[in-house]
Amino acid sequence: MREAVGREQLTGVARAAFGAGRGLAGVSRLRGGSRKGVYRLAFDDGSSAIAYIWDDAENYWPGASADGAGSLADPLAHASGVELFESAHRRLAAVGVRTPRVHLVDRSGSHYPADVAVVEDVPGEHLEALLERDPPAAEATLARLAEALDVLRGQTGPGFGKLAHVDRGGVSRGGSCERLVLDRALADLAEAAARDARVATARGRLEEQLHVRAEAVRPRARYGLVHGELGPDHVLVDQAGEPVLIDIEGLMYFDVEWEHAFLRIRFGDHYHRLPSAGLDERRLALYALAMRLSLVAGPLRLLDGDFPHREAMAAIAEYNLREALAALPAATG
Repeated sequence: MREAVGREQLTGVARAAFGAGRGLAGVSRLRGGSRKGVYRLAFDDGSSAIAYIWDDAENYWPGASADGAGSLADPLAHASGVELFESAHRRLAAVGVRTPRVHLVDRSGSHYPADVAVVEDVPGEHLEALLERDPPAAEATLARLAEALDVLRGQTGPGFGKLAHVDRGGVSRGGSCERLVLDRALADLAEAAARDARVATARGRLEEQLHVRAEAVRPRARYGLVHGELGPDHVLVDQAGEPVLIDIEGLMYFDVEWEHAFLRIRFGDHYHRLPSAGLDERRLALYALAMRLSLVAGPLRLLDGDFPHREAMAAIAEYNLREALAALPAATG
């Protein structure tokens, strides 16, 4: 079991963010973070803030670095690190898409021996919880989220890839979005097949279906901004009902169909309230299967390490495996 960061380690960070007038009363690690540490800072005046820590000790992905070093040119590599966070936050703020306000970003190591940011602790709940508790109450938030997605879709880039990389003139690996997704899906398939006998049995049929769907996709060179992992657990709802995007490091220029493949999976019956007009159904077909395989291979890989919430991660892999197999055409002969 990894040791969580405590009040003593973050007192200097809190003082740098807010000055000496607010005493740090307590620190608690929030559930869910797998690539960075997410901690709530509670102050003696009753206020609070959230600290993000990018440190290998906080990263549960086997073999991955918390700072995302070496992965900027790969749009689908782990999106982690303060550089990606700052770039994404600046762009979202510039286009009017709500994300927690930043109080401090520190790369100096003088307050904590890793990159750290302190942001607003948004009062409210995750959209996922609101949808489960009171779907009608979430309708206004979903409408505003749809507007935000339209705004992001309209932000086009000169190429595909992570925002920080493309905006400084970088060229991403992969040749095209569809080629990159296909190659990653084939790698995910091979990895999952090595861990699960059912995948190994169906590997040939799944591989064939990936190629069939990829061959149906026509070339295109228009890329909008996508969050990359926008489930309802990555949207907070503030007191005004406004959606607040979190875990924003994966912001990138890419096919918007990649975003919508994930939205369809994660929002389920509520997806119809999000904008989907003009999407390329052939790309969606490829990306939907690729996304399912990613959501099998990724959780199984995470379980190779010491990620603490193992039952939930295993359930994600199991559900998406069943869905991937159900998407296959019926066997003949």
